[in-house]
Amino acid sequence: MAGTVLENLSGRKLFVLTSILVICQIVCFLIGGLIAPAPSRATTMLATKCLDPEANRNKWLYPRGPASKTCRVIEHLESDNPFTADNIVFAFQIPFAKENVILDYTRWQQNLIGILQLEIRYSKESPVVPDAQLMIDARLAYRNDNETEWKLYAESMEVRTLDCEIDEPKEGYNYNCGLIPLFELGSLHHDFYLINIRLPAPAHQIYNKGIGILEDIHLVTIHQNGGFTKVWFSLKTIFTPLVLFVLVWYWQRVKAQGRPPALLEKLILFLGVAIEFLNLPIEWLTLFIDMPYMLLIGDIRQGIFYAALLSFWLVFTGEHLMESSGDKNTLHTYWKHLSAVAVGCVALFLFDLCERGAHVANPFYSLWATPVGTRLALGLIIAAGISASLYFIFLSWMVWRVFRNISAKRTALPAMSAVRRMHYQGIIYRFKFLMLTTLACAAMTVIGFILGQVTEDKWKWDGEVDIEYTSAFYTGVYGMWNIYAMALLSLYAPSHKRWPPERDPYANTNSGTEEIEFTRLEPDTSEISALASFAKKVAAD
Repeated sequence: MAGTVLENLSGRKLFVLTSILVICQIVCFLIGGLIAPAPSRATTMLATKCLDPEANRNKWLYPRGPASKTCRVIEHLESDNPFTADNIVFAFQIPFAKENVILDYTRWQQNLIGILQLEIRYSKESPVVPDAQLMIDARLAYRNDNETEWKLYAESMEVRTLDCEIDEPKEGYNYNCGLIPLFELGSLHHDFYLINIRLPAPAHQIYNKGIGILEDIHLVTIHQNGGFTKVWFSLKTIFTPLVLFVLVWYWQRVKAQGRPPALLEKLILFLGVAIEFLNLPIEWLTLFIDMPYMLLIGDIRQGIFYAALLSFWLVFTGEHLMESSGDKNTLHTYWKHLSAVAVGCVALFLFDLCERGAHVANPFYSLWATPVGTRLALGLIIAAGISASLYFIFLSWMVWRVFRNISAKRTALPAMSAVRRMHYQGIIYRFKFLMLTTLACAAMTVIGFILGQVTEDKWKWDGEVDIEYTSAFYTGVYGMWNIYAMALLSLYAPSHKRWPPERDPYANTNSGTEEIEFTRLEPDTSEISALASFAKKVAAD
């Protein structure tokens, strides 16, 4: 075997290739910072309190539209005490009108999250009891621009725990209540949505008792920005054929060797397939088909890529430790490390399935609805963040051990001939650069993973700065994954170049036509890296 492209490529060609990849990385960051808007946007609206004398929950009440007179607006709930809670409907028609202009959602906005914020006034006669149970009768409808009738999308009777505090318990002061998750739509396929909320007071039950004096309900809606979606889809569409081309070229190079693929070659192929699976722009289908399960599919694809990337890094560093002369060409050698990665990925998948998967059947379901579910979700997120940080620390320690081992082996270089010494010195410098790049990629990946687990909301660092840091980070990290995968596929592909045995390697050094291209001096069918072979057994003339 002739070694890898990384070992054989001339310094000039390697510099050109590296420069192109760095420029592409910078462009990915600039696209997010200068072109793409914020990933998401949050808006808040006040509920319209409608009176339903018939207490007919199958009847839609909405404040805007040709039949808006069906909603008899209630200004103050206390002034309408003759009516029961079953006669009061909190209506939200979204998106709300802005400056008398009727707005509508577009399919580019992809998804929608709804969160309730209750405005409760303190009263000594009717205080909010700890852990009050709030029963919400929620119904969600939709219609499009060319339609007049509202159609039922989902309905559910949900129970949420009310968490309210007050600094000074005085009459007329309001409680500080925590946000209440209401719904999550994985597909924003229709133009308009209508939400009718009732707070029934069933007899002989604890629900909606001790919730204080409710005055108003605010709805916070969070949706993905259409401009960011267009940039994101464009990046996926561009990277898909590029990675596919490099992936096919890499596998053809491996098959041309006429031997079984080495372990690193298999893992690099798996990493390339995983990033290609993540790149596939199937999100374009959401512009034509209602796909509420797209968030779940996206998380599954992301999880597969994480598993491939984390597994590759462990084996990649482990293969270059070479602490013994044993053969490390099987996954069984790394079963402890890979088992930890597999357990973590499966745990996150189950958590995601409980949250995202349930939303497909019931958009009003929330794992955060109960104190137990909230503690479980927060515990899993914190554990995931700690695990990711510990993984990075462990990977950094392994990289340090690799550098230490290679430095120890370099003591054998002076005993070699000039040709062989120059050969291995060039490989060592290139490998160290690639390993440091790997560490930087791992750091950015861990940071992105933690940020993604902590929040799904938008991040705004400074309202006076035009550059959107969050979008730049998302597009930059996504571009980094693709560039890193293409670099591995390109540089760790088997090389076809060899030195003729009777030819002096320095024959052309004075001709000025080309730099020396380093190649393996001895064929080896068990390694794809000359550096690995050098670390295992110091060569001698």
